[in-house]
Amino acid sequence: MNKPFLLSAIVMLPGSHAAFAADSNFVAVGEFEPMVVTASRTAETADEALTSVTIVTRNDIERLQAYSVQDLLRGVPGISIANNGGSGKNTSLFLRGTEADHVLVLIDGVKVGSATSGTTAFQHIPVDQVERIEIVRGPRSSLYGSEAIGGVIQIFTRKGGGAPKSSFSIGAGSYNSSNASIAVSDGGDQGWFSANASFANTDGFNSCNGKPGVAGCFTTEPDKDGYNTLSGSLRAGYRFENGFEIDAHALHIDSDTDYDGSSSNQAEAVQKVLGASFRYSPVPIWQVTLNAGWSLDDSRNFKEGFFDSRFETERDTVSLQNDIAVAKDHLLTLGADYQDDRIDSTTAYAITSRNNKGLFFQYQGMVGAHKLQVSLREDDNEQFDKRTTGGLAWGYPLTGDLWLTASYGTAFKAPTFNELYYPGGNPDLKPEQSRSFELGLGGERGGVDWSLNVYESHVDELIAYDAAVFSSDNVEETRIRGIEFGLSARVSDWMFVTNLTFLEPENLSEGDEEGNILARRAEQSLRLDVDRSFGRSSIGGTLLVEGRRYDDLANIRRIDGYTTLDLRFEYRISDVWLLQARIENLFDEAYETAAFYNQPKRSLFATVRYQP
Repeated sequence: MNKPFLLSAIVMLPGSHAAFAADSNFVAVGEFEPMVVTASRTAETADEALTSVTIVTRNDIERLQAYSVQDLLRGVPGISIANNGGSGKNTSLFLRGTEADHVLVLIDGVKVGSATSGTTAFQHIPVDQVERIEIVRGPRSSLYGSEAIGGVIQIFTRKGGGAPKSSFSIGAGSYNSSNASIAVSDGGDQGWFSANASFANTDGFNSCNGKPGVAGCFTTEPDKDGYNTLSGSLRAGYRFENGFEIDAHALHIDSDTDYDGSSSNQAEAVQKVLGASFRYSPVPIWQVTLNAGWSLDDSRNFKEGFFDSRFETERDTVSLQNDIAVAKDHLLTLGADYQDDRIDSTTAYAITSRNNKGLFFQYQGMVGAHKLQVSLREDDNEQFDKRTTGGLAWGYPLTGDLWLTASYGTAFKAPTFNELYYPGGNPDLKPEQSRSFELGLGGERGGVDWSLNVYESHVDELIAYDAAVFSSDNVEETRIRGIEFGLSARVSDWMFVTNLTFLEPENLSEGDEEGNILARRAEQSLRLDVDRSFGRSSIGGTLLVEGRRYDDLANIRRIDGYTTLDLRFEYRISDVWLLQARIENLFDEAYETAAFYNQPKRSLFATVRYQP
């Protein structure tokens, strides 16, 4: 077979030590280093990445007893989350202080999200069907194009493979919440198949204490705002004897959300993702990968049961990538991307479609002890002409277990359709552009993995919506400085994982708002996970501390910082049955991540799992 030669050329490029990418904070010390593909669009282990990467595995999801994707991502280095009132409500993710639509999101390699809002509905992605998540921080436009100013998040659905097996879970908890999931998988040694379904429901709580016509949800509706979702996924593939590999996947999500709002207060949403990939090595040094995908984001909104509006966006994507091992420890990547977005809505948009074509190049290699990564990309946007972005990364081993890295990258983002044409939009908006520099240090010694990253990003013409004036506009100049520290260690039966982030997302534009903090980003955050096993039992806890943030560009509405403590317990009844329980927000902290929007109080959940 031809494939192993090329894979060895990719994977065996020496890199930083195992914990250095950990930021890979959820990977337990002593476990194998999982493969990542998002950082460079090629296969490498976490310790080889020259960028800041966090990996969340399926074992982490089950150990942490996460109820949602946002539960998993809270407190991850560089991530700040703003949620509008609990499960199923609009959730904005800010990566390294950039805007919520500066994060490019992939599901099994397919770019997803709404073309109107420019964001991905993280609140609806079913955590039960996630195999792993890769979070890459820092500009990646030189490989992925528009949107990757803050970074890239790729979510992989469960793959299957190996011997036939099945599993299911059922749970219940506070707010009259319930959930269930079922999964079956097969595939043998060369194939893989996985089918999954999940359901979640909650009565919720009053999501918003708004002030009619003034702030928040602009209404007063002191009721419970429930949420339910039903989802399913399929994934299958096969690796033939000649090295040809095919993989196909599908994800479907239906959700109903009640919320507080002046014009609408209920949403029926559908997200769909279809994709396929083909890989083949015509000769041992050359691998060709073809990816094709389609995604749908459809939302229908109602007021007291009466139809109000509809927003439907579709996206087609195609990517062709060539990886060529030109010599030992030297890999060239050449590729092309195509994307087409289309809108169908009850709101009139001046333009309802646009496409983007991209060409990209990357070199990865070793020169002596120095590891290098160089990337360059040109995008031709149908509406905003051509944009060129680049990236340069370098790594050097100061000692056998201590690595120093430095990187520089540029990025851009085209305005979304909402920013341009939705009521309150601005058709004269300019594309956003950024330049970022990062310095990293990390290593592993004595069972302790750690990393320290310092970065500074300048985003020019940043597009921000100011709720105070109901309009979007370009912020001429912003500067984001940050420090991220991650540490993980296993001591006997104890496992410790901690992350600390300091962030200064500052508006540098001249005027009344010069020096203000960009809205809804927490300036400090700390997450500490501690777990201990006792034979068949284990206990754990998560401490999350977030500093103040502001809800508006003028920094008038301040949102105070908060501290929450979650506890979890697990007992293995037998080899196949597992009982889990968790208490969230143990001290019943009242807090907000978006002004006027409530967050869950003390909550209790229990789950029974069958896992042969």
